[in-house]
Amino acid sequence: MTTVGFIGSGQIGSTVARLAIEAGHQVVLSNSRGPETLADTVAELGPRASAATSGEAAAAGDIVVVTVPVKAFPALPAAPLAGKTVIDTCNYGPERDGNIPELDSKSLTSSELLLRYLPDAMVVKAFNNIFYKHLLSLARPAGATDRSYLPIAGDSAPAKAAVTAFVESIGFSVVDAGPLADSWRQSTGTPVWGTPYGPYSDEKGRPADEDTIHAALATATH
Repeated sequence: MTTVGFIGSGQIGSTVARLAIEAGHQVVLSNSRGPETLADTVAELGPRASAATSGEAAAAGDIVVVTVPVKAFPALPAAPLAGKTVIDTCNYGPERDGNIPELDSKSLTSSELLLRYLPDAMVVKAFNNIFYKHLLSLARPAGATDRSYLPIAGDSAPAKAAVTAFVESIGFSVVDAGPLADSWRQSTGTPVWGTPYGPYSDEKGRPADEDTIHAALATATH
């Protein structure tokens, strides 16, 4: 059993938390509004869930999921994330985040920008390419023939191994999409973003196998 901290508890965060609890993990949720605003979510998720401040969630997690707007990166609690495996689910959207020159020029990926704010963490990009309803509906037990694959990107082999084990525990298999510098291949609007799992209008989604995800990553253009 792993304790998973969450900084951000929106659609992707709460869905990953639900799958984690179903897999037997503990979760510690946080958001920008304070733990008391998560009371209903915690009650729904049950006894393996609790709410905390973002700093407490960061400190509690063996793995910490950062799922916030990119513009919120400067407010993240860097100190308690030092040495931790951090899953970055975030996608850059200038209409929400404002324009960030390094991301607009594509000289950095959003995960590399996150690493600037969390220099002592081990960042792995994951869960940013799938609709939250498909994430919930497509989870399958190990060995299932229709198990879907998710891409992950990162620079730390141990962190990637930890994230792979976690992703596999909650119902998906993993395709290694390379280092953080290549994580743009799974960003908003790329072939692997959303499309392999079916349209948003189909809430059940469709399974995406390993070959499908490899092919989608390979056809991405910068």
